[in-house]
Amino acid sequence: MMVGRFCGTGWSVQTDPCCFFWKGDNKRMSHVVRIQTKVHDPVAVAAACQRLGLVAPVHGTAHLFSGEATGLLVQLPDWRYPAVVDTLTGSIRYDNFGGRWGEERQLHRFLQMYAVERTKLEARKKSYAVEEQAQQDGSIKLRIREGGS
Repeated sequence: MMVGRFCGTGWSVQTDPCCFFWKGDNKRMSHVVRIQTKVHDPVAVAAACQRLGLVAPVHGTAHLFSGEATGLLVQLPDWRYPAVVDTLTGSIRYDNFGGRWGEERQLHRFLQMYAVERTKLEARKKSYAVEEQAQQDGSIKLRIREGGS
């Protein structure tokens, strides 16, 4: 679960109060969580796909259930329709019918790999050394040092 902001790649998380529920005397507040990810780098998209063993993304138009979308087509495992990345706006359009046509965790995994690959590409542009370590909770720790290759 994403609980913070990963500034280098455009991750941001906001929580907004949605509505209140009362059950007896206990008042509980529900929240809607909005996760905004900007995916602008086609090289990092391709690297994330390669890393996950996905088919290389291609530019095209996909026919989603809710209409058409044009951009980089990313076919996630067991998804009926591809995720469509618009690298100009950074947005991703997809239709997984609330998980019935594809597990949301596949999209989250792709976004995690995109963030890792994008960060590594930017670090290497500045000749920084990058070390990567998978964590037991599924997160990935990157150590970036100056003066490496």
